Amino acid sequence: MNPDLEFRRHLAEGRFMLQRYRGSGAFVFYPRVAEPKTGATDLEWVEACGRATVHSTTVVRQKPPAADYNVALIELAEGPRMMSRVVGIAPADVKIGMSVCARIVVEDDAPLLVFEATASPLPE
Repeated sequence: MNPDLEFRRHLAEGRFMLQRYRGSGAFVFYPRVAEPKTGATDLEWVEACGRATVHSTTVVRQKPPAADYNVALIELAEGPRMMSRVVGIAPADVKIGMSVCARIVVEDDAPLLVFEATASPLPE
């Protein structure tokens, strides 16, 4: 199966899954058919813990009446980074280093992974 379609299927089932290279245990994101550093195809799907940190963020300003939103580079606890949004707070309140947690929402009839701010930082 196409890795991107499989990732989306997992989201549609309510599960945030990542690929992991069996040889080293390294996690991979964006879904792909081969591990990017070695080209190895020994990848398995495992459930992500959902904890993450905002690595960088920007506010996308919209012409009213459209609402402003943020675009954030999220560093997952498993190591990979991904682009997403932080929801539930004002876009300008999203800060670098903020602890966030994954949440699956449905937008335009498709599952989407977004993040919410959490009260406590990630353990070291």
